[in-house]
Amino acid sequence: MPLDEVVAVLRDLNEFVVSLDRLGSRQASGTADEHTVGMFVADWDVARRLARARRVISDALDAQLSEADNAEIDALCDQGRFYSTDDTISPR
Repeated sequence: MPLDEVVAVLRDLNEFVVSLDRLGSRQASGTADEHTVGMFVADWDVARRLARARRVISDALDAQLSEADNAEIDALCDQGRFYSTDDTISPR
């Protein structure tokens, strides 16, 4: 995995973790609401940047692991929790 891609992914993840923590603190104190979080997600292009991070990591694993190992990882990832169209989160 190229170092510049690792650094870019880590930078994005750090920005999201720190920013979401700060937003959570603001929500707890009453100075932010769901709209504020939604604006952060949209304005900071969170979905695209997280998809890029997933692709970078996935490509690195694909290059280093066997097809069977990658299939096992894909199956484990499919067991994650996902937001649903009916406003619920799927169980684990």
